[in-house]
Amino acid sequence: MSEVKVNKISPRSGTDVTLGDSGDTFTIPAGATLTNNGTASGFASIAWQSTVVTGATHTASANQGIWIDTTSNACTLTLPGSPSVGDQLIFSDFARTWGSNAVTLTLNGSNYQGNTTPVPVYDTEGETVHIVYSGSTQGWIPINDGAVANETPQSYDIDFLVIAGGGAGSGWYYGGGAGAGGYRTSTQTVNPSTTITITVGDGGAKGTTSGARGTNGSDSSISGTGLTTITSTGGGAGGVDGGPNKDGNDGGSGGGGAGYSTDSSSAGAGNTPSTSPSQGNNGGYNSAATDYGGGGGGGAGATGGISSNDVGAAGGNGLASSITGSSVTRAGGGGGSGGENSQPGGAGGSGGGGTGATQTPAIAGTNGTANTGGGGGAGADPAAIGGDGGKGVVILSVPTASYSGTTTGSPTVTESGSNTIMQFNGSGSYTT
Repeated sequence: MSEVKVNKISPRSGTDVTLGDSGDTFTIPAGATLTNNGTASGFASIAWQSTVVTGATHTASANQGIWIDTTSNACTLTLPGSPSVGDQLIFSDFARTWGSNAVTLTLNGSNYQGNTTPVPVYDTEGETVHIVYSGSTQGWIPINDGAVANETPQSYDIDFLVIAGGGAGSGWYYGGGAGAGGYRTSTQTVNPSTTITITVGDGGAKGTTSGARGTNGSDSSISGTGLTTITSTGGGAGGVDGGPNKDGNDGGSGGGGAGYSTDSSSAGAGNTPSTSPSQGNNGGYNSAATDYGGGGGGGAGATGGISSNDVGAAGGNGLASSITGSSVTRAGGGGGSGGENSQPGGAGGSGGGGTGATQTPAIAGTNGTANTGGGGGAGADPAAIGGDGGKGVVILSVPTASYSGTTTGSPTVTESGSNTIMQFNGSGSYTT
C-alpha cells in the first residue's frame, strides 16, 4: 500500500479539490480526529456536549447533542438562529425529570412543523428529541420525539347542534301537545387540548292521572374552556283540562293549551329563556271553552296549531339541519288531543313530534321520537293518555384532519366529506 505524506492539499487551479472517485471509501483510523474550522455540508455529525444543561434557559447551536437536567427547574431551550437546511439538534432527558419540569422551546424566528405557535413543550419522562431543519416553510421537524406528535397543533372550528329533551303530553282529559326541546346551533373556534363537556337532556315524563300535566324536557348543553356555553331549554309540557293545569308550559318550544276547559286555554311560550336567534316557538291553544280539541305543541320551526273544534291541532314543525351531511328535521312539537265524537288527535310536527290521542276509539298519544327532542302527543282520556317527550341530541362536526378521536359517552362517529361527525345520544365529552 502506497503512502503519501503531506501537510496540506491545495487545488492546482481554481478553488475546488476532489478526493477520489465515486464509490471510493475514505477511512479515518481509530484515535484520529477530523476537525472542521470552516463550513461543512453534507455531514450529519452531532457534537455531544460534555456539560449538562441545568439552568432555566439555554441557547443551542446547530448540530449539537445536549443533555438537559430539569431536576431543579424547568428549562427553556432556544433553537439556533438562522439555521441551514440539514442542521440538526438532539436534546435528551438526562435525569428523567421532564415529566415534572418540562422543556419548552423558543423558536428564535423559525417555524416548527410549519407553525410558529403554539411553542412545543416536551414533558415526557425519559424522552429524547431529534429535530432537523427542513427549510423556511416547515422549519424544524422532529424525526424522533416519542410518538413524533404534532407539537404545534392549531385551533380549528367546530359546528354544534344542541337540542334539548322534548316536553311530555298529559294524562286526561283533552290535553295540549307538548313543545319540542330548544334547538340551537353554534360555530366556535377551539384550541388544542380543550375538553368539551356535552349534556344531553332527557324527554319529559307523561302525565298518568286525571288533570296531571306531564313534565318539561331537560336541558342540553355544551361547555368548555374558552367556549361560549350553549344551553338549549327543555320543551314545555302540554296543558290538561280540569283544574289549574289547562295552560301549556313555557320552554324551548311551548306546550299547547288544553281543550274543553272552563274558559279558553293559553299556550306555553317558546324561546324561554330568550336566546338570539330563537330556539323555539310558542304552543297552540284551544280558542273556545266549548271545544274539546287540544292545541299543538310548538316546534323549532313553527308555532303549534290552534284548535277551534273537536279535532286536535297539529304540532309545530321542526327545523332541518345538514350537520351530519344530509338534511334531517328535528324538534317537532306534539299534537293536541282529539275531542268527543271520534275526532282524531293532532299530527305531530315534522321532526319527531308525537301524535295526539284520540278518545273514541281510544288511541293513546305517541312519544316524541328519541334523539330529536320531539314533543310528546297529548292525552285524551284514561284509556288514551299522552306520550313522553323525545330525548335530546348534541351533534359536533369537526375537520377530519383535526379530529382527535378522544371521546367519552360513546358517540356515533361518521364522516361526511372532509368532516368527522360525532352524534351524542347521551352525555359525554370530546377533547380536541
